[in-house]
Amino acid sequence: MNKPVHSRDVTKAALQRLKDRGVRIEDIAEIVFEMQYPYNHDLTMDDCIDSVKRVLLKREIQHAILVGVELDQLAEEKKLSEPLQSIVEMDEGLFGVDETIALGAALGYGSIAVTTFGHLDKNKIGIIRELDTKKGNGVHTFLDDIVASIAANASSRIAHTQRDMEENISEEDKLKFEDEELIG
Repeated sequence: MNKPVHSRDVTKAALQRLKDRGVRIEDIAEIVFEMQYPYNHDLTMDDCIDSVKRVLLKREIQHAILVGVELDQLAEEKKLSEPLQSIVEMDEGLFGVDETIALGAALGYGSIAVTTFGHLDKNKIGIIRELDTKKGNGVHTFLDDIVASIAANASSRIAHTQRDMEENISEEDKLKFEDEELIG
């Protein structure tokens, strides 16, 4: 019987897939900065990088990266059966499985992540645009949407963290509140 894959191995593999495809954490953080700076003028690139890193620690995100990149690579190698090969290779407009995987990965970060994902999917900002428009240089049908999901999730994290900071609420306070008010 197979044993579960250790989280460390899944994390390492997902991060390596991004690196192999030319996506850097800083590329995603630039999108996060662009999305959140209008709402938080104290925001730094380091804040955005940290938020992206935290999102990348989530298994659901890692799984989306692994599945999406694998399908993109199989399409590059022409190893998918038809008509799926042609659909993925050309990133057909009516093919929504790529967005479905990426949107599913955004659901854990709330409505801000979902609406931000929709915006990024439509407007193709930064590295997302580069991945989406690489004609003849690889297939990124899934990866562009997964990167949009990561950026949307990191943006949502920052928005929620900013609100907690404005209200001076720490993680310890949240737990204390839950214990006293909700459970007690």
